Amino acid sequence: MKPKLTELLKRPERYLVLTIFIAVLVVLIITFFSPNYYQSSAPIQFDIKKGEPFTKIVERLYQKGIISSKTNFRIAAFLYGAETRVRAARFFIPNGLSYIRLLDLFISGDCHFAREINISGGQSINWVASLLQWKVFIDSTEFVKCATDTNLINDLGLKQKSLEGYLFADGVDIFEHSTSQEAVKILFNEFKKFYMDSLKQRESEIEFTTHEVLTLASIVEGETNIVDEMPSISAVYHNRLKRGMKLQADPTIQYLIPGRWRRVLFKDLEIDSPYNTYKYRGLPPGPINNPGKNAILAALYPEENNYLYFVADGKGGHRFSRTFNEHLKKVRQYRRWVRSQRN
Repeated sequence: MKPKLTELLKRPERYLVLTIFIAVLVVLIITFFSPNYYQSSAPIQFDIKKGEPFTKIVERLYQKGIISSKTNFRIAAFLYGAETRVRAARFFIPNGLSYIRLLDLFISGDCHFAREINISGGQSINWVASLLQWKVFIDSTEFVKCATDTNLINDLGLKQKSLEGYLFADGVDIFEHSTSQEAVKILFNEFKKFYMDSLKQRESEIEFTTHEVLTLASIVEGETNIVDEMPSISAVYHNRLKRGMKLQADPTIQYLIPGRWRRVLFKDLEIDSPYNTYKYRGLPPGPINNPGKNAILAALYPEENNYLYFVADGKGGHRFSRTFNEHLKKVRQYRRWVRSQRN
């Protein structure tokens, strides 16, 4: 028969054990349930990124003064089973949270999640604005204003009137309800990450500026979504520029058409604008969309050929020609094909 605790311990010893137990309990309550106050203005925005180690999260909380003890917070998280349950999101931490309430916020409280954003090549600023409004609830009108704010653009190191052509996203995370300015900077920084020194070196070799590369790439992007065809189309425009010929690029006309994306009519070719490459030689003043990486690489590395013309082949691609007579023959073939589809 097992002896009772009262038989093992005398009354004073039992009081001592109880006192120690209560003291430990009080310490735990004070440590984990007492409010912690920081010196900054409340609330503090705190972003936890996908895959961020818990130890790094704790370190950043301590550096911002949100917690006063890294050890105690880690113990609280261990006892609470929170280390693997903290969510990747943007949190707004009010002042005076205890460690337990802070962990509750990270596990199940209000937050703004990060969503993956991909911008397919050839999309306009307005399209990007609509995508961000749909995916991460950023006001589209405000985003367009930011993307055309010359003061902000100058702060980014550009001397342009618009960020058309410079917005780039290939799987970048943006938090819900981010500010328009924050989103603009994220997308521009993604472009800078892609457009590395090797590409800048290449633009020097072909005697282009970055702005000119993006302008040509946007035209290539407007002509085709077939990646293998992009260097060939780029070569046509490079060849025309070298010969002083007009580019005569339909996408630059579509850029000028209200509402855009309809068939170009002969009357559209008379629009008086520096973007009208049927009227004016050389590249237009700037990009007509935000090109993707394949179009940018095609603009930098055109195919070596002598083509000066191309026309649709009726199958989604294009047929290329070196002479105008050869081009006219292929145009007639294409028009016959179009008429045959109507019958």
